[in-house]
Amino acid sequence: MSEKDTQQRAEAVAHLKFARMGPRKLRRVADAIRGKSVKEALALLQFAGVFAAEPIEKLVRSALANAENNHDMNGDDLYVTRITVDGGPGGRFTKRLDPRAQGRANFKRKRLSHVTVALGEKPASAPRRARGGASIGRKRVSVRTAAAKPGAGKPAGRRTAARAGAPDQATES
Repeated sequence: MSEKDTQQRAEAVAHLKFARMGPRKLRRVADAIRGKSVKEALALLQFAGVFAAEPIEKLVRSALANAENNHDMNGDDLYVTRITVDGGPGGRFTKRLDPRAQGRANFKRKRLSHVTVALGEKPASAPRRARGGASIGRKRVSVRTAAAKPGAGKPAGRRTAARAGAPDQATES
């Protein structure tokens, strides 16, 4: 048995090609689940408030089914060892016309993506460095009505005059 055969059996792979979504949107979700256990990744994807989470969730479920059926792996012990998001075919993205002023038109480029997920029994050897960027959690909705907040006219974070001049109760004896 060659080394390549043992490498293939060490991880189960699933591919998603020509996803009609930009790679940057999918990478945001892929970075969030890379290196996590499959259970944790599926829970994160199921409740993520991001449109790009759905195709990646389907892809992880497909890779999990491949691991259990084709490679006889235990689904509870698997990790997302590798997930890559690549751009689709260069120059062959879907083009849509965007009408402009005076009878002109611009092209909107609808980008495509290829996603690959590999699941293995061992977590990634070295954890990736945390990169800046948006998370995939649900956005919090804040109410910004001045009437709903007490003391709406005061600047945020400043101490009031009464508290600033009065000595602290705990230090005075």
